[in-house]
Amino acid sequence: MKSLTLYTQFYIMKFGIKRNKKVNKVEEKNISQAVIRRLPRYYRYLGTLLDEGVERISSGDLSKRMNVTASQIRQDLNNFGGFGQQGYGYNVKYLHAEIAKILGLDVTHNFVIIGAGKLGQALANSISFEKRGFILKGLFDINPSLEGFTVRGLPIRSMDSLSEFIEKNNIEIAVLTIPKSMAPEVAEMLVDTGIKGIWNFAHIDLKLPETVLVENVHLSDSLMSLSYRIGHSGEGVLDE
Repeated sequence: MKSLTLYTQFYIMKFGIKRNKKVNKVEEKNISQAVIRRLPRYYRYLGTLLDEGVERISSGDLSKRMNVTASQIRQDLNNFGGFGQQGYGYNVKYLHAEIAKILGLDVTHNFVIIGAGKLGQALANSISFEKRGFILKGLFDINPSLEGFTVRGLPIRSMDSLSEFIEKNNIEIAVLTIPKSMAPEVAEMLVDTGIKGIWNFAHIDLKLPETVLVENVHLSDSLMSLSYRIGHSGEGVLDE
């Protein structure tokens, strides 16, 4: 099974935070996390097809590009209405737009990064988030020597101003790139602010009230998964 990319994790977070009417209608189907995790891949491959000028594609041709079976593609998309026509396949532009709606990419979401070290600054410098509707509004750190230092024009702020900042700037997502010893306390504080989701890079799994969605990201897990696949290449290890 493939490890999740950083953007896939963020999409899953966004899927939980913002659901459009079509998604609400299928919510009762208890769509699996595996299906949700594949949606960003569909979106990405369809975007490539659009760039290539492809107007329609069959599930069979799409399966060859994505290394996912045609039946899996049809099953996944049927959770959201199907979108295809027998004998025609999928209209690439339409399907790309519909998956964007399902993922919540037709609206924007404000987020902050807590922990302005190397990882936090690297994430802050990624302009790809903005292209997908994730708007970075602020960076925060407990280290007073970083206060006032700017990243992409945004000043690093003191943690003392976090709660007020979240409320005034309609922040929905907080990204944690802090030591694991600090993460539980900061997460509890975020719960009190009414934050909707936490993208957690601290090396600890956070367990919070159901009102707050959490994606725990362990980068070392991805590396170990890659190690396994290298060691077992040729043994029929399947991709997701």
